[in-house]
Amino acid sequence: MTRAPSFMDRKDLLALAAVAFLLLVVFPVALDGFRLNLVGKYLTYAFVAVGLVLCWGYGGILSLGQGVFFALGGYGMAMYLKLEASSVENTKIQSTPGIPDFMDWNQITELPLFWQPFHSFPLTILMILIVPAFVAFVIGSAMFKRRVSGVYFAIITQALAAIATILIIGQQGYTGGVNGITDLRTLHGWDIRTDHAKFVLYFVNAALLIGVICLAMFVRDSKLGRILVAMREREDRVRFSGYSVANFQIFVFCLAGVFAAIGGAMFTLQVGFMSPSLVGIVPSIEMVIFTAVGGRLSLFGAIYGTLLVNFAKTSLSESFPELWLLGLGGLFIAVVLFFPNGLAGLWRDYVQPGVDRVFRLRSKDPTDPAHDVAKQAASTAPAE
Repeated sequence: MTRAPSFMDRKDLLALAAVAFLLLVVFPVALDGFRLNLVGKYLTYAFVAVGLVLCWGYGGILSLGQGVFFALGGYGMAMYLKLEASSVENTKIQSTPGIPDFMDWNQITELPLFWQPFHSFPLTILMILIVPAFVAFVIGSAMFKRRVSGVYFAIITQALAAIATILIIGQQGYTGGVNGITDLRTLHGWDIRTDHAKFVLYFVNAALLIGVICLAMFVRDSKLGRILVAMREREDRVRFSGYSVANFQIFVFCLAGVFAAIGGAMFTLQVGFMSPSLVGIVPSIEMVIFTAVGGRLSLFGAIYGTLLVNFAKTSLSESFPELWLLGLGGLFIAVVLFFPNGLAGLWRDYVQPGVDRVFRLRSKDPTDPAHDVAKQAASTAPAE
């Protein structure tokens, strides 16, 4: 009999199946095209939340600058799509055909060198993965090797998010400035603006998210995951045991950055633009709120928290455009005060015991087939 992977027990399999059923069946059937595309946008934020569960929940590293990595992935994909939309034929009315329109407006006459790799889709995918990992490695090495952690690390990452926003807006000729990179049309000639394309991209997005969750579960249940928890609780003891705490912190920070970059790339494909409004302090803090509401120790809770907060944000902004920020802040305060472990904590404390009780009662029911199996097993067991 084939056994399930050691990193995925029965509860994990059920939770994964529930998420897959919700994302791949329930939402596509129950929602119209507009709302489904909206959910697809929400799911791109869930990549960041899953990374934060590993980085913050298990590793104890609170990053308030994940918007930077989200933007690196998003801008990487946007640069490829913009170059495809900026062919000589499409831009023949410009002063310099063959370059993005915002470069032409800013009197740039040649495509910058760092844009050149984004002519190739395989190189773009590599850049989306490698560049955020490299940036996270540089930041992590500078901080963790000097034992900068806790609130100081959070403040520094927050400052980096602000700096990244200023740089993107300031370099308008190379990044599109405050408007970002817009008018993205095709992917290998496939029009991504159609309803059918957005429908297909939703499933690609959901499948990638499920894959990222499986990878995060593997990390969580491996020896690395146990070391991360030990570091969070007793960092000095782990260091005295001979482990390089800084290297583990750098690794999980880089992994969280790559997850965020994948989400950013899918955001660009799903929504059709990328702008600096998704880079700064506010979106980075919102990403932490998603994780806190779902439960910072729950990978699946991160997804539900992201969906819940964004649904609430959309509903409140539609119904109460002047008060929705207060409502969102009130939701976060309520979770912190009354449900510190988020939705996952509510499930564990109030719902899961009832579910386990029902299964135990069923196993004692003589009419339940499970009871016959248990009874037969007991009768054939050797006496001690």
